[in-house]
Parts: sequence; C-alpha cells; structure tokens
Amino acid sequence: MAWDEWEELKAKHEPTSMQLNSVPDGGGTYGPYVVPSKTGDLKVGHGDLVKIGKSAHELYNQLWDKARVSISSSDSAAGNLTKQGFDLGSGLQHVSNRWDEQLKSLMDACAQISNHMQTTKKVHAGDEHYIQRQMSSIDALDTGFDERVGEPGAKNNYGKQDKGEKPGG
Repeated sequence: MAWDEWEELKAKHEPTSMQLNSVPDGGGTYGPYVVPSKTGDLKVGHGDLVKIGKSAHELYNQLWDKARVSISSSDSAAGNLTKQGFDLGSGLQHVSNRWDEQLKSLMDACAQISNHMQTTKKVHAGDEHYIQRQMSSIDALDTGFDERVGEPGAKNNYGKQDKGEKPGG
C-alpha cells in the first residue's frame, strides 16, 4: 500500500477517539471513590498506634510458638521417605523449605511493623513537644507586641522618661 492510498483511507474513515467528561459516582472495582476533601485529614492517635504494634507483636509470638513446630517434623518425615525410596520425600522437603522461607518473611514483616509503631510513637511525641514549645514562644512574642505604652497612633514614649525627657516630645 502506497502512502497516498493510506491517506485516502484515513480521510474516508472518521477517527475514533474517546473523551472522558466525568467519572460516575459510586466507584469502580474496589469500592466507592474516596475524595480527600470530603473525608478530611488522616488522624491516627496514640491508642491506634499501640493497638497496631501490639497486634503485630502478638502475631509474631504466635508464629514463633505455633508455626515453626511443623518444620522439624516435616523435615524428618521428608528424610525418612527419601531413605525408603519414595519421591514424595523430596517434594515434602521442598514444601518444608518453602514454608520456612515464607514464615521467616512474615515474621520479619511483623517485627518491622511492631518496631515501626514504637519508633513512630516516640518520634511524633518529640515532634508534638517541639511544636508546643515553638508555639508558646511565638505566643510570648505576640503578647509583647500587643502591649501598648501610649495611645494608638501616638509616638511611643517608652524609655524617654528614664532619660529625663518629657513624655510626648
């Protein structure tokens, strides 16, 4: 096909295009759309962080106590089956190794969540104290500027009386 023929075919057919004017309310696949201006700021309190950290720590302990128990018995059963000549032994050993890898990964994630919540709590507590100190020093400055010695609009005579000058001039 020559270039001229292509141009003629393009001219005969209308170009297909799509224009999206709006998004329907009600959301998509994963539920309603959340617009930040309608929901407000994200607020997480100290109690929320403590609950998340505690849950992660409890899950870590449960995984340590209950999920690791099956590894040694699975490994010994896999070894026993392999010695007896069953191919199932190598398959069971593979599953056991995979279980151990995934368990370690999950336990690491739980430990990171728990530690992060504790660190976040400490860091933000320090931030809160810093902000309060800064705001209180600004308040002290503001009150100093709001104090008036003379009438509004008149020259400030503050300090002139100490030098023996008359107020106002």
